[in-house]
Amino acid sequence: MNLLDTLIGYISPKAAANRARYRMITAAYDAAKPNNQRKERPDNSSANLLTQRAGSTLRGYARNLEQNHDIAEGVLSTLVNNVVGQNGINVEPMPRRKDGTLHTEFAKQLLKYFNDWKECPEVTWEHQWSDCERLLCRAWIRDGEAFVQFLTGTVPGLDHGTKVPMSIELIEADYLPFWNNNPAIGLFQSIERNEWGRARAYHVLKQHPEDITYKYGSMETRVIFAQNMLHLKLVKRFRQSRGVTVFATVMKRLEDLKDYEESERIAARVAAAMTSYIKRVAPDDYEAPDPKTIGDRSFKIQPGLVFDQLLPDEEIGTIQSNRPSGLLGDFRDAMVRAVACGTGANASSVSKKYDGNYSAQRQELVESYANYGTLTDSFVGMITKPVFKKVIELGVLSGVIKVPKDLDIDTLYQAEYYGPKMPWIDPLKESRANQENVSAGFKSQQQVIRDNGGNPDAVLEQTADWKQKADQKGLNFSTFQPQAPQPVTNQPN
Repeated sequence: MNLLDTLIGYISPKAAANRARYRMITAAYDAAKPNNQRKERPDNSSANLLTQRAGSTLRGYARNLEQNHDIAEGVLSTLVNNVVGQNGINVEPMPRRKDGTLHTEFAKQLLKYFNDWKECPEVTWEHQWSDCERLLCRAWIRDGEAFVQFLTGTVPGLDHGTKVPMSIELIEADYLPFWNNNPAIGLFQSIERNEWGRARAYHVLKQHPEDITYKYGSMETRVIFAQNMLHLKLVKRFRQSRGVTVFATVMKRLEDLKDYEESERIAARVAAAMTSYIKRVAPDDYEAPDPKTIGDRSFKIQPGLVFDQLLPDEEIGTIQSNRPSGLLGDFRDAMVRAVACGTGANASSVSKKYDGNYSAQRQELVESYANYGTLTDSFVGMITKPVFKKVIELGVLSGVIKVPKDLDIDTLYQAEYYGPKMPWIDPLKESRANQENVSAGFKSQQQVIRDNGGNPDAVLEQTADWKQKADQKGLNFSTFQPQAPQPVTNQPN
C-alpha cells in the first residue's frame, strides 16, 4: 500500500483494501495492454466465425504447398506414414463368450469378413482399405477435414463387390461449401445441427465446384443423414464445425523459406554463368582500341584455353561466386525444425537429415511418436472404429456373419486398434529391453508382438506351422526354444 492508501486506511480500511486489490488485478493483466514494442492482435471470435472468414482459402494454400514445396510434401508424408502406416490401422477383434473368455473362433470369422471387405471397400473400386485410410489421413492433415458416406444394402447402379453389402464414398471438403447457411433449419457451413450442436444431416454438392465438368450456376445439393456420414476433422476449439489444415500456423514460414531458397538458387546460377572478364588496369588513362584493328576478342571458356589477345594495361579478372550463402544450410535446418514443431512431424524425417547419438535420436522419436499416437487415436475414433462396427453390423444383419449362441452380444464390436509403432534405432538394445520386460512380467509376449505391428494369433499360427514343417524334415531350429534374457551391458552411445 502506498502513502495515499495508508491515509485512506485510517478513514476506511475497506476502501484502502479494495484500492490495493484492484491495483494488483490491473497489474496482473498488463500483458493485455498494447504497446509500441509488441503488436497485439486479440481475436475473441468464435471458432466457426474464424473458419467462415478463412473459407476455402487456407485449404487452397495448403494444397498449393503440397504440390510445389518439398518440405510441405515431406511433412505430409511423414505424418501419414506414422499415423496410419504402410498397411493401415491394424484391427484385432476381441469378442467374448458369456463366461468372459475370448471367443477366438468368432474373432477369426469377424476378421475374415472384414479382410474381405477391405479388398474392395469404396464405390470406385480403385482403392483398397489401407489406401483409403492413407488418402483420408492426407486430406485430414492437408485440408483439415474429409468425409465418408456409408452406402449399405441395395443401392441402384452400385455393386458392392464384397460379401458384406456395404461400400463407402470418399468426399472432399469442397463438396460442403462454407457459404451454405440457413439458420431456420440449423444449417451452418453445409452441416445441419440440432439445438445441442449435434449433426443431423450434411448438405453435399452433387458436383465438385471447381470440376472441369461443373455447370456454372448449378448448386444442387443432396442431403446425407448423419448416421450415414463420418466427418474426419482437425479442430482445436469447442463446437468447431469445420476442420483447419495443420499448415495454418506455418504457412507463411514455408512460403518465405521457398522464396529465400529460390533467390539463392537464382543468385548462384547468375554467379556461375559469369566466369571471367577483361580488366583495365589504369581506367583513367585507358583508350579504347579501334575494333577494326583488334578484331573480335570474344571466346568460349574451355579446358587448356590460352588467351593471348590482351592489350597493354589489361588483365583477366575472375568472378568470385559467394552463392549460395554459407548460412543457407543452417538457416534452412532451423526453419525445418520450426515447421516440424508447428505441425508435429519429426524434423529428422522431414529433412532426411539424421545426426546425433542414440539417446538424442531416440528422444526425438519418443516425442514425435507421442504426437503421432494422439493423431492415430483421433483417426481411429473418427474413421477406423465406426467403419469396422458398420461392416460387422451389416454382416450380421445380412446373414453373412453368423453370431454364435454363446457370444456375449455386448462384446460384438469390441476390438483392439493398432497404428504404426515407433521403429527401433538400435535393434539389439530394443530387443533386449523387450526380453527384460517379458521376463519381469511388465509386458506379455502378445504386447510385444502388437507393439511391433503384428497379430499375436497370426504369429503363433505361423510359428506352429513352420515348426511342424521343420519337424517333418527332421530339422530342429533353436529359435523355437525360448531363450533366457542375456545380461545387458552398458554400451557407448
